[in-house]
Amino acid sequence: MELKALLPEELRNETEIVTVSVDDRDDMQRMIDRVAEADGVEPDFLMLSDPTLSVIDRYGLFNPDSSPRRPIPHPATFVIDKEGIVRYRFVEVDYRVRPTNEEILAVLKSL
Repeated sequence: MELKALLPEELRNETEIVTVSVDDRDDMQRMIDRVAEADGVEPDFLMLSDPTLSVIDRYGLFNPDSSPRRPIPHPATFVIDKEGIVRYRFVEVDYRVRPTNEEILAVLKSL
């Protein structure tokens, strides 16, 4: 999963891609291993583990309808500038609805 490869050359050194998951480190590593095996390459972005939901709660992404045994946040995409200001926020209850790469690239280019 090479997400940085989707970025134009001029944005690659200026953009950091980070994911946050409720999975613990061992589960995250298993996911990374599965992706690497399927794609033939490890993900080229940082994958963070948040099993205590601290980041997920801070951004208001906790899904109250999820199981207490397996909390699942609402899927979200944020673009945060170098000063830490959220410049773009996309949160959706339906995990199948996501912003397009073009939408995100347009926001990145506007910064």
